Formats: sequence, structure tokens, C-alpha cells
Amino acid sequence: MKRTFVMTVIGPDRPGLVEAISRAIASRGGNWLQSRMAHLGGQFAGLLRVEVPTPSESALLADLQGLSASGLSVVIHEDSHRAAGSPASVCELDIVGQDRPGIINQISRVLALAGVNVEELETECSSAAMSGQTLFHGRARLGIPAHCELEALRAELEKIAADMIVEISLEGLSAGADAG
Repeated sequence: MKRTFVMTVIGPDRPGLVEAISRAIASRGGNWLQSRMAHLGGQFAGLLRVEVPTPSESALLADLQGLSASGLSVVIHEDSHRAAGSPASVCELDIVGQDRPGIINQISRVLALAGVNVEELETECSSAAMSGQTLFHGRARLGIPAHCELEALRAELEKIAADMIVEISLEGLSAGADAG
């Protein structure tokens, strides 16, 4: 029998962090299933999902917690994946515009009110090529529930785009939803 865990890791970035984590997992017969990791502001941050044989579970958890001696903070949760509640459709949201406080807050509020789940979110700020101003770019994978009124969602997102002077596009609606 096997157990699956989801964990977050964060610590000062340096070579060898991923190797230390993967060594701990492999040494206990574990399998690295999924991850998202990045260097952010001098820190290394990651989210990963691993599977381990039940007899090795306690030893693996102790090994991972032991990484704190090297400055790596590890928080571990049992995987509580539920098959039920899958979205009726999945789409991509793309946001581009001059950076300003509140972009993600306003968009996430509209999504939450519509019952939309933000399944994945990546954002970054960079210098615009011609003007040198700070440009915000965000991309999100959204789970759209069957009860969501897509045209109303689009209209609310367009209001935010106009108010904040950003471009917002909602693309790639998959099975079960009216792409409008």
C-alpha cells in the first residue's frame, strides 16, 4: 500500500536543494509525482506531490523535516484528492497591462463570486520594451463550474480590464461549456 503527500518547500536558494529533496524521497522508495518550483526573490519555493510505500512513510516524513537543518522549511499534508467536483470546463485567463496594485485581487474576487476555481496561476512583472514601465503579465488555468454564466463572467472581467487599463482574455473553454 502507498500513501500520497503534498508538500511545500521554501528556503534560501542554492545549488543542490532539489537533489536533497529528491534523495530523501528516493531513499525511502518514494516516487516524485508532480511539482512546481521556482526561484523567487532569493528564495527557492516549491510545491510537490509524492507517493511513498506505507512502511516508509514515517521515515520519509522525518527525513524531509530534517532538511530544516539546511535552512529548508518543509510543510507536509496528506493528499486529499477528491475525484468528485470536477469542473464542467477548463480555460486559460491571460492578463497583460501596466502593473498596479490590486489586479489579482479584483480578478480573483470576480472569479470567486462566479464559483470559478483558480487551478494554476503564474504572474510576473517585467520592464516594457519601449517605455521601460513595469508590465504585469498573468496567466491562470481556471476550472469553470457548470452553473457559471459565462457571458456574465466575461462582462465582469471586461469591466475590470477597462477600469484598470489591462488586457484580459478568456480562451480555450473545453467540453461542457458554451464558449460564447
